[in-house]
Amino acid sequence: MALSDIEVFARLIQCEAGGEGEAGMKAVAGVIMNRTNIGYGEYARVSNGGNYRNIIFQPGQFDCTRTSIGGRQNLQNIYNMSPEQIHFDIAQWAIAGNRLAGMGWALWFYNPYSAGCRGNFPSRVGAFAFRVGNHCFYNPTDAYAQT
Repeated sequence: MALSDIEVFARLIQCEAGGEGEAGMKAVAGVIMNRTNIGYGEYARVSNGGNYRNIIFQPGQFDCTRTSIGGRQNLQNIYNMSPEQIHFDIAQWAIAGNRLAGMGWALWFYNPYSAGCRGNFPSRVGAFAFRVGNHCFYNPTDAYAQT
């Protein structure tokens, strides 16, 4: 299936945060663009000068880009999504440089399936910044620059 870059982005937004409302989807889109635009560390190398498709398909980053996880079929993936106009609009909004107020340079998010967010994620390279809906968001620490 050949998908345009913007359609891949819209599908990822829908898959990762479709149930989180507009703010949750915008926060996830902001993480993708923060990773795309950061000027140092791992994501600067992966984005190769600003390619968000490289960020989306970086191995091991987003479960929604995988058709199987741990040897089991993953049906909640971007290939099974049918994005609506809102998903495309949010992708375009983020590409244009927009971010949620207070988002900073959040580079990671995850759903802890609990009321609390841990202080660091995925390790000491990210520090808790804010929560939107079920997702916790993390800004890079000084340690991220060494990745």
